[in-house]
Amino acid sequence: MILLLLMMSEQTAEKQVVTPWVATSDSAFDYDKLVRDFGSTKIDQELLDRIEAVTHKPVHHFMRRGIFFSHRDMNSILSAYEKGTPFYLYTGRGPSAGMHMGHLIPFMFTKYLQDLFDVPLVVQLTDDEKFLWKKLTVEETRKLTIENARDIIACGFNPEKTFIFSDLDYMGTMYPNVLRIQKMVTDTTVRGIFGFTDSDCIGKHSFPAIQAAPSFPTTFPHMFGDRKKIRCLIPCAIDQDPYFRMTRDVAPRLGFHKPALIHSSFFPALQGAQSKMSSSDESSSIFLTDTPKQIAKKINKYAFSGGRDTVEEHRELGGNCDVDVSFQYLAFFLEDDARLAEIREEYSSGRMLTGELKKILIGVLQDLIKKHQEARAQVTDDVVRHFMTPRPMEHILFPKKETSSK
Repeated sequence: MILLLLMMSEQTAEKQVVTPWVATSDSAFDYDKLVRDFGSTKIDQELLDRIEAVTHKPVHHFMRRGIFFSHRDMNSILSAYEKGTPFYLYTGRGPSAGMHMGHLIPFMFTKYLQDLFDVPLVVQLTDDEKFLWKKLTVEETRKLTIENARDIIACGFNPEKTFIFSDLDYMGTMYPNVLRIQKMVTDTTVRGIFGFTDSDCIGKHSFPAIQAAPSFPTTFPHMFGDRKKIRCLIPCAIDQDPYFRMTRDVAPRLGFHKPALIHSSFFPALQGAQSKMSSSDESSSIFLTDTPKQIAKKINKYAFSGGRDTVEEHRELGGNCDVDVSFQYLAFFLEDDARLAEIREEYSSGRMLTGELKKILIGVLQDLIKKHQEARAQVTDDVVRHFMTPRPMEHILFPKKETSSK
């Protein structure tokens, strides 16, 4: 059904499979090779320094630690910000029955970007995609959309500058841009990028245009009017990049800026770096609904260890932080750089045992999920309705009447 983008590591000849639907590897992902194969640009110290110089604020630890590691045209976004030119953020997700820690990563980072740049955000919930790819009814996908929206809202986005929308509900407004994109992209191109075959339903062939449309500001007339020259920045996982390579090819032909992107690495499953967390595998994931007891049990039972076989051997040789899932999770969720470096040193030297490392992680995750659950409990039906209602935002973005051309 899906043409796997099969990539062989030049050094190890191991398989990497990365598509919008599949991401697996025989070992840790070779992100340098993904950058080369996808044609993006690796985030370097020069870009990090420019972000701090332009915003006068420190970069997020996700960027300092290479979790967000690749980009397309991020410098154009920084130039727009320096000039006071409006731009907006766009991210999204395919609704699922349960959101896990991996799902939080792009929203945590997007929240940081919204606060950093003080810009509007659109969040696409692709309930249509889930209906096409999963054994779900339309009614079931609608319910998942609302529940996932609650978790997204709980991340703390600005309610006056955030619009969350369901494709099923918003299609009428964005359909003109969907049509324009569809007319620009041949079926041969879509098959080549996504691997669709004659046995796939026609809905799958047309879906990439739906995910592309929010990259263009006229998809949101209540926010941007008919202005076409407003840039878009998309934070997403690297597996979503194929959609936007297609979009960037279409954009200038339709009179829009190419969307800029910033890519994250994958959040590993508890079992190790060969795969990412899955909502369908309870043992691979820490869910946002898990209790403190469940979190502790999962980490202690399933989190792959970089420790040695015996205490004596561990004390002598030390643990391997590069494969230890508990340490990798701390790299995502422990913000204190000095403390993380201390833990790495203690574990690598053998002075810290695997059980002690897991205990630290359990405490960090229990605290984070407790705060998320408390925030989610405050998300009422009215709050969801506010975020998901199209409403005027032009006065926020363009407080003064413009006289220049669009």
